[in-house]
Amino acid sequence: MTRVSVEIAGSEISFETGRMAKQASGAVVVRQGDTMLLATAVAGSKRDVDFLPLTVDVEERMYATGKIPGSFFKREGRPGEKATLTARMIDRPLRPLFPKDWRYDTQLVAIPLSIDHVHPYDILAMNGASAAVMISDIPFPTPVGAVRIGKVDGNFVVNPSETDLTPPAGGATEGDDSGSSELDLIVAGTEEAILMVEAGAKEIPEAEILDALDIAHAEIKKLCALQRDLAEKVGKEKKVFESIGVDADILEAVRSSHGKALDEATQVEDKLEREDATDAVYAAALEEHAPAATEGASEEQLLSSKQRRAAVQMALEKLEKSIIRERIAVHKKRPDGRGEDEIRDITIEVGVTPRTHGSALFTRGQTQALSVAALGTLKEEMRIDTLGLETKKYYWHHYNFPPFSVGEAGRMGGVKRRDIGHGALAERALTPMVPSIEEFPYSIRVVSDILESNGSSSMASVCGSSLSLMDAGVPLKRPVAGIAMGLIKEGDDYIVLTDIAGVEDHLGDMDFKVAGTERGITALQMDIKIGGVTFDILRDALTRAHAARTFILGKMSEVIGTPREQLSQFAPRIQTIQIDPSQIGLLIGKGGETIRGLSEEFESQIDVNDDGQVLVYSANGELGDALVERVRMMMKEVEVGDEYVGKVVKTTTFGAFVELVKGTDGLLHISNVSPGQRVDTVEDVLNRGDEVSVRVVEVDRERGRIGLRLAHDPDIAGKSVEELAGVAGGGGAGRSAGNGRGGHDREARGPRRDGGAPSGGGRGSGRPRHGRDRY
Repeated sequence: MTRVSVEIAGSEISFETGRMAKQASGAVVVRQGDTMLLATAVAGSKRDVDFLPLTVDVEERMYATGKIPGSFFKREGRPGEKATLTARMIDRPLRPLFPKDWRYDTQLVAIPLSIDHVHPYDILAMNGASAAVMISDIPFPTPVGAVRIGKVDGNFVVNPSETDLTPPAGGATEGDDSGSSELDLIVAGTEEAILMVEAGAKEIPEAEILDALDIAHAEIKKLCALQRDLAEKVGKEKKVFESIGVDADILEAVRSSHGKALDEATQVEDKLEREDATDAVYAAALEEHAPAATEGASEEQLLSSKQRRAAVQMALEKLEKSIIRERIAVHKKRPDGRGEDEIRDITIEVGVTPRTHGSALFTRGQTQALSVAALGTLKEEMRIDTLGLETKKYYWHHYNFPPFSVGEAGRMGGVKRRDIGHGALAERALTPMVPSIEEFPYSIRVVSDILESNGSSSMASVCGSSLSLMDAGVPLKRPVAGIAMGLIKEGDDYIVLTDIAGVEDHLGDMDFKVAGTERGITALQMDIKIGGVTFDILRDALTRAHAARTFILGKMSEVIGTPREQLSQFAPRIQTIQIDPSQIGLLIGKGGETIRGLSEEFESQIDVNDDGQVLVYSANGELGDALVERVRMMMKEVEVGDEYVGKVVKTTTFGAFVELVKGTDGLLHISNVSPGQRVDTVEDVLNRGDEVSVRVVEVDRERGRIGLRLAHDPDIAGKSVEELAGVAGGGGAGRSAGNGRGGHDREARGPRRDGGAPSGGGRGSGRPRHGRDRY
């Protein structure tokens, strides 16, 4: 067993090999504190493909935190969002460094073995994967290190704790940064340069992002040196593989015959027309330089023809790439004719889908996103069952990329890793601006469907999400916009491109997505396809991104600058009322009878927490107002002069008992059931179930009596409370349930005010609680 370690920001990170998974090509156990992870790398058999067959898997094991999976089978299922995002962060910096001609099935696997909830496992997984590849027989050129930078109490922190990174369950209120980092910046790179950046932030200025990147790179160098040390001690001999290069003679022949045609085809501005024109040039070149084998050809001839066509195809692809890159970097001319800082035409519509709570159609050039917001109750939050501390979310974003968005026919199946990654990026961009559940007690889901795509669809979904939330009336702190920047570097010539199109992303050297408000950055994602970029280039890209973001925010404000004052008529209405915690039992009732009855009567949902906060969710404002008023009346002590519309619950020889609120009755004496007339029996006028308007004229708390008169009784019309106190209720006693409300004849008493009904459970430590069950 071999072990090496290094101290990063006062905490030891160690790599160990030779004890676990010894049959893998490379296996490393990474440890920091009590967080431990196994990372493996395996190179399998060679495949006949024209791409790098690399797969990265992160397999979360619930035992790592001492949990049993909550599924029916009590076994881990498909990877969750955290595992998928971690796998992407492993893949993105490593993939560009593999040899271009590497065609062996390659799989990197990371399995968290122990989680201490102090040191997040994702950073260890990224370092461990690189270390496993370095000690394996895979010919990988250089180690890749990764660190996280946070900002706690105004200071940058290297590898902050998981507690600092976990946001409050219901979101932070404006200006409240307590308990969480203002920055979550993950940086991966080599000893020479930065390769990948992934960040969420609370409106951090561009200059601070650059400072954080500089701090991160200094720590990355230490981790790269540690991996080199491990590889020198236990590294295997690297595989020798056949290099597949472009045939120089074929490339020159293709350039001479079809170079000019390809140059013209790649300058067609419309994406689909450009693709059709380019495909036509490819077909002509293949027909001339690698004609298909004739009918009846031998297997040897067929193989030779196939190999020739593949060689010509490679030459054409290299020629196309060099033509476009040179045109952009040297001649400063983009494929669609735009200038380097020019943003494609933007059109914006809101309120596109009539029955939804909020919607927006954001179109930038040939990229179009339909973002739709849906509001729900706090009971509809997203529950998270992973290895992290976060257990629920009240705002989330989903991203869909159907094949028709790029003019293709394809399978519409489960969610792809790319969809999860783009959705998480857009969610991260909006999260700091979404109000907390104390400010806006709704669960919020936004879905962005990409209807057209020609570059930067994730940033279109950021803009669309912000617009749809404002259209829904969600009180965003500030609108958010996003832009994708690109880089083409040819020798010493380079150009930073604003609002990159698909071809510029595909053939370029950098994809740099920046989202934020007018005040600062809220999300950032960067992938470098070359050996790295300088800080001068990064500074240039961030400066241009800020200008582009400001421009787009201006376009958005022309359509909808602030959230709508009213929610959609189709959105649920949520109202809040505070009651004394000792009255919770009265509201819930025996076995939930009262709260269920109210929910059914007013077609609403009622949640109450242990602090006495009652949340009322109703289909419309009228029902919600009526329910809130009913709850207020239920919780109110009956006083002389109060008026109620009550239901007759019992008739006797001396009067009718009228239920004022659940569990509280008053007596309407027989002499008062028909003012000015004498009746023989109460049933001549009133029967059980009748509704009557009554006014309280007597409250005897010691004896538990409430006396009533009909509201229209002329004997009490216009009388003040003081005058009513001298008016008799007519012989008798009303009844109430508990606390002066009890009666002797009622067959079933209402719930007690002292909380006699069972109390509900909480939501978990440190989070807003609305623990009562819904009825």
